[in-house]
Amino acid sequence: MDKVLFVSSEAVPFAKTGGLGEVAGSLPLYLRKQGVDVRVIMPKYGSIDPSLQQKMRLLKTYTTAVAWRNQYCGIFRLDYKGVPFYFIDNEFYFKRDGVYGYYDEAERFVYFCRAVLEGLPYLDFEPEILHCHDWQSGLVPLLLQTCYREDPDKQGIKTVFTIHNLKYQGIFTHWILHNILGLGDEFFTKDELEYHGEVNLMKAGIIHSDVLSTVSTSYAAEIKYPFFGEGLDGLVREKESKLIGILNGLDYEAYDPQTDPYIAVNYENDNPLAVVEQKKKNKVRLQKELGLPINERVPLLGIVSRLTAQKGLDLLVHILEELLSLELQLVILGTGEDKYEDILTDAARRHPVGMRVKLSFDEGLARRIYASSDIYLMPSLFEPCGLSQMIALRYGSLPVVRETGGLKDTVLSYSEVTGEGNGFSFTNYNADDFFFTIRRALSLYRKEEVWAKIVGNALNTDCSWENSARAYHMLYRKLKGQEGTP
Repeated sequence: MDKVLFVSSEAVPFAKTGGLGEVAGSLPLYLRKQGVDVRVIMPKYGSIDPSLQQKMRLLKTYTTAVAWRNQYCGIFRLDYKGVPFYFIDNEFYFKRDGVYGYYDEAERFVYFCRAVLEGLPYLDFEPEILHCHDWQSGLVPLLLQTCYREDPDKQGIKTVFTIHNLKYQGIFTHWILHNILGLGDEFFTKDELEYHGEVNLMKAGIIHSDVLSTVSTSYAAEIKYPFFGEGLDGLVREKESKLIGILNGLDYEAYDPQTDPYIAVNYENDNPLAVVEQKKKNKVRLQKELGLPINERVPLLGIVSRLTAQKGLDLLVHILEELLSLELQLVILGTGEDKYEDILTDAARRHPVGMRVKLSFDEGLARRIYASSDIYLMPSLFEPCGLSQMIALRYGSLPVVRETGGLKDTVLSYSEVTGEGNGFSFTNYNADDFFFTIRRALSLYRKEEVWAKIVGNALNTDCSWENSARAYHMLYRKLKGQEGTP
């Protein structure tokens, strides 16, 4: 049995700020179904639900070096849905509100990486592979190859490093090299951690891991080019031989319109015509909830998103007035940059019949938007994988997306010739193309039989974790020199 330890700064249900938390919490469930003994180690944040913290069991206390300082560390364990989770405890670093955004971010996660490696002998299993996620765990492969290469407890351990979003790289001042990382100047070169005069922890994971992965096939190809490479495209091209893209999945048990407790009317997803009718009932309930005019036949467009430039908000803002002149309703849920929040709030104020904006994160309302909306808008500038379009497909809301990253890998634009396709897409980052694609979707919405067919295609799209887990299992076996199907 393969033994894998996920090293992640977040994982549901303990901490989640984005897709990383979803992956680190969900993928292990499906890997275990594949026969992989996978476990997760993460910080013990003060913001973790107290009811979960009370169930944690202390395994060991020890000290961890952070450069010239020795810091307390405790390891706790809690099994959740059959997956063992380990928690690195240090109240100075982790007993704070939220997960990220502190002045000592570098020190917190350098400590985390060292604490994980120092704590391996105290776990109740011996991992063969450390699967590290994003810059917060990027130092693990480097330390394993350097500071711990003679340690008998760590001989033969392989590493996988997954890039969830290359935009966030963990870049800090040169000062941390000696005073936090405890490394010499030989690591401050362009072939190591140096990046425009600073230290880049994402580079550590890219350079020193045995395998480099991203969260979709298209994103793996895109980050080799300057537009998507965030200044590291040259390094990614250099490491191309060990790069692989594996599409993230969706937890179908957590997101199931047949049983979802958040939505007004649950529906079977094996009868597209019935689903279309049941979505209308959900739409009416949402219209009542949000104070929109009640009309089950009006097309409802939904967005559940961070309101940032990455998510294509510039395109939406550009076409907003023209879009709201059409017979439709638009519902947006999310928070983000002030300028987008202000523009959208003002537009909703001026268009009370056609638009609602909720500047918050509300899981229940998010589910109701997916279940009620006919069309889901996701015109991202870039999207490593994307989760929202998968949820939309699961709930029969047809995505309108830009062909980038995971959006390109999951949404196939509907063809009236072949009848294939589960949504609508456009290629160029262009507001006119976005608006044209929405108009095309709206025109097909009026053709009930055609629309039901596309909804059926969406419902039949397999975005579950099963395929992703199988791909990772094969990757682990190959890394261990065990070729072939698991």
